[in-house]
Amino acid sequence: MHPASSVIVFTTLSGAGYGLLGWLGLYAAAGLLPMQPLFALVAMLTGLGSVTVGLLSSTLHLGHPERAWRALSQWRTSWLSREGVASIVTYVPALLFGFGWVIGGALRDWLMLIGPVLTLCAIVTVICTAYIYRSLKPIPRWSNGWVVPNYLALAAMTGVLLSAGLARVFAVPLPGIDIIAGATVIVALALKLGYWWSTDRAKAISTPESATGLGAIGAVRLLEAPHTSENYLLKEMGYRVARKHATKLRVIAVVLAFLVPLALLVATYQWPMLALPFTVVAPLIALVGVLTERWLFFAQARHVVTLYYGRRLDPAA
Repeated sequence: MHPASSVIVFTTLSGAGYGLLGWLGLYAAAGLLPMQPLFALVAMLTGLGSVTVGLLSSTLHLGHPERAWRALSQWRTSWLSREGVASIVTYVPALLFGFGWVIGGALRDWLMLIGPVLTLCAIVTVICTAYIYRSLKPIPRWSNGWVVPNYLALAAMTGVLLSAGLARVFAVPLPGIDIIAGATVIVALALKLGYWWSTDRAKAISTPESATGLGAIGAVRLLEAPHTSENYLLKEMGYRVARKHATKLRVIAVVLAFLVPLALLVATYQWPMLALPFTVVAPLIALVGVLTERWLFFAQARHVVTLYYGRRLDPAA
């Protein structure tokens, strides 16, 4: 599929924002959220700001962004609509949570109640986002059991890295945040590698032979191309990235999204005096890596319609 920059930004930033809000909700539920007004304000602005920018950027891929609101009415059948509804619903506990946290003081008990609701809403929204792609059976690389866990893991990873960085900037305690961040990075890396392992070895769900029913008499190939030049379907649904470039981009994604942030987290214990810059830089580098990973997620996906143009769906093709 054509890797539209608006959708890449959407999946990256909204995931990070929901991840941050989710972790804040969990810490509040455990009664471990520091009641520091400035930290609260910046953390909520970062989380809600990332979510809002991500959601707004997603509308740029639409032919008529001003009509995006109409998609909300199809929540019974569309995961895109469900994601839109869930994202709007999440603003309610997020704003109530943010107000109570910034005010602080006697509202700590309120935060312990609303925190789990905020976390649940954030998780549901990320799952809905993942199912926008997971539900598309004509695109084998998306109709894959690893997609939803990967979306959740990347959101959790970027969110916890942001939490750790903000906590260090404002010198407030978030017990165990560095250890949780390191563990989340490792889990996210394992899931990403698992997704690539699965998609690289998956057999094509459809071939020119199965599509035509002529497989019994041998391999099927086009006698003549349907078009003399690239058309919309090939540009949007048959986007191709060279294998050597895909391999390089995977390495870049792994290094930036996972290995460098993990190394920086470990380095904070070796050089405590550099803990502040390390934990601030870690989420920024991770986001660049996730942007790269998201680009590949879209660029390597091919729609079955490309069989009509003589392109196979095999990973090696």
